Amino acid sequence: MSAVPAAAEGSWWRRRIVAPILAQLRQGITPERIALTAALGAVIAVFPILGSTTLLCGLAAWALRLNQPVIQLVNYLCYPLQFALLLPLYRAGEWFGAPHVSLSIPEMLARFEAGPLEFVAEFGLVALGGVAAWLVVAPFAILLLYLALRPPLRLLAARSRLRGTAR
Repeated sequence: MSAVPAAAEGSWWRRRIVAPILAQLRQGITPERIALTAALGAVIAVFPILGSTTLLCGLAAWALRLNQPVIQLVNYLCYPLQFALLLPLYRAGEWFGAPHVSLSIPEMLARFEAGPLEFVAEFGLVALGGVAAWLVVAPFAILLLYLALRPPLRLLAARSRLRGTAR
C-alpha cells in the first residue's frame, strides 16, 4: 500500500512536477544531473530580457546535454519570478553604469512615442545593466540551488528504487 494518500497521488503537483522527475530518475538520469538542470532552469528563468528564457534554457540544455523537458518545466514554473526580479535587476544594473530612468508605464509609452530609436537606445542600456547584474548573481544562485536540490532529489531517487524493488 502506498504511503501517499490517493488524493495526493492525483494532485497537480504530483502529476506535473514529481512524476516527470521520477520518470527521469527511472530512466537513469542521476539526481545530480536533475539538480543541475533544475538550478540552471530556475536561474535562466529570471534572465532580465523578456521572451528570451525559453531559447536560453534550450541552448543551455543542448550545450550541457541536460534534459530539455525538465529545464523547460522549471523555466515555466519560475516565470513569475522573472517579473518579480526584473525591476531589482534593472536597478542593480545601475551599479554597472546603466542609466537611471523611470520605469513607469505611462512615462515609458510617452518616451517611446516621442522617439522610438532613443527609447530603444536608452532602455537597451537599462536592460544591459540588468544582464550585467544577473551575470554577477547567477553563478552563486545556480550553486546554491544545486546544493539545495541535490539532497531531496537523492532521497526521491532512493525512495523510487525502494518502491521499484518492493514490487
